[in-house]
Amino acid sequence: MPVGPTPGAESRAPAYAVGPRSGARPAEYAGAAHGTYPAAPDGVFGAAPVMAPEPGPGYLPEPRHGGGAWTGSSPDAAWAGSAAPGYAVSAAPAGPPPGPAHPPPAVHAVEVADEGLWEGLRNTVRHEMVARQIDEQMAARFPAGQRLRVLDVGLAHGTQALRLARAGHEVTALESDPATVAAVRRVLAAGPAEVRDRVRLLEGDGRDTGAHFTPGAFDLVLCHGVLMYVPEPDPLLAGLARVLAPGGLLSLLVRNADALALRPGLAGDWDRALAAFDSPYDTDRTGVPVRADRREALAATLAGIGAPLRAWYGVRVFTDPPSCPRPADLDRLLAAEDRAGRTDPYRAVAALLHLCGVRGG
Repeated sequence: MPVGPTPGAESRAPAYAVGPRSGARPAEYAGAAHGTYPAAPDGVFGAAPVMAPEPGPGYLPEPRHGGGAWTGSSPDAAWAGSAAPGYAVSAAPAGPPPGPAHPPPAVHAVEVADEGLWEGLRNTVRHEMVARQIDEQMAARFPAGQRLRVLDVGLAHGTQALRLARAGHEVTALESDPATVAAVRRVLAAGPAEVRDRVRLLEGDGRDTGAHFTPGAFDLVLCHGVLMYVPEPDPLLAGLARVLAPGGLLSLLVRNADALALRPGLAGDWDRALAAFDSPYDTDRTGVPVRADRREALAATLAGIGAPLRAWYGVRVFTDPPSCPRPADLDRLLAAEDRAGRTDPYRAVAALLHLCGVRGG
């Protein structure tokens, strides 16, 4: 019996407009739209921003191995948010009642303004799907209103960490790149003090969690887009499980080794497709060597470290091939990705896998 959400079931968790992830080419984000989140009492957030594509300062996602970082924000921003470049984002209803029961309400990109913004679309889909899935697992495992202690290992530009901090949770981020940490500090400095006070940024290697944190220090641990750069992930995963409290949730986002041949195959790159059947190693779009993981192997590892797999999703089932057409309605694309990411057999061939383990089972 497959582990994970009931096939065909649709998520009831809210969706969020989220920014692009690391590894994308900075030039594609130079025109990213910006909006502001109004300052609000602790854990309470007002209407989401209205954003529209415009030239001027954007933020440049920090690639995992060097590259750009944020270049600016709205000069009057209480909080600088972002949509994928070339998207217009409409306002959403007011946020939840006091307390971090759930993050802010749904915000969707609704218009693609530029044919060349493929990476923006891929990253928007990735972050929005992961946000929905995390919220679904949080709602299933923690009481509404509980302020969670969150650790994000491998911060990149902090999409999920900052989203959770805005929702009222206490977030610690561990990132090895000083430039990335500095960039996120600048974003926090431009935002509300109550959000800034809930975020602690540390420079350090994700494999050294034992040197920074005591056992059971966190309720939720995020490790997204990190394992692909770690040749031997088992020690890292054991360290993450160690700092999880009993019943705590471990969220892993990894490249799917069982789908590596799909993208080059659909693009007609037959040599690369054939090679992908025999090796979990590849290069990312910036030319950096990366490794993919198989769900069965990670499930065995999670069981061995005391955080067995309790749910898994596919992320980017339809939005990974470069020939994917420009969506006329992004909401419908996201609905299709959401459904496919929790439905067999589609989720098994997604570009990414989102695995959720629970400490102590």
